[in-house]
Amino acid sequence: MHVCALAIEIHIPDSGSLKAKRTIIKHLVETAKVRFGVAAAEVGFQDQWQRSELAFAAVAGSARHVEEVLDSVERFVWSHPEVTVIASNRNWLDTAD
Repeated sequence: MHVCALAIEIHIPDSGSLKAKRTIIKHLVETAKVRFGVAAAEVGFQDQWQRSELAFAAVAGSARHVEEVLDSVERFVWSHPEVTVIASNRNWLDTAD
């Protein structure tokens, strides 16, 4: 079993309210869940209008498959013109027996 979490910190320059931010965040999180089969949530900066941290997690039988899924998620987030990616990192869970 291979498990990895992807954290992406984003800036939303055109957001003027928490409501506007939440619209964009909800689209990113819900679409990633449906399209890529990952767990997803906003995990940081919930009270800031123009900043957010999103987390995505994937589990699969091979590390390569997990990497492919999270690569797709990362490309999906980068492709949205409403957001600027500030940072992203991956954390693997050690599941060695």
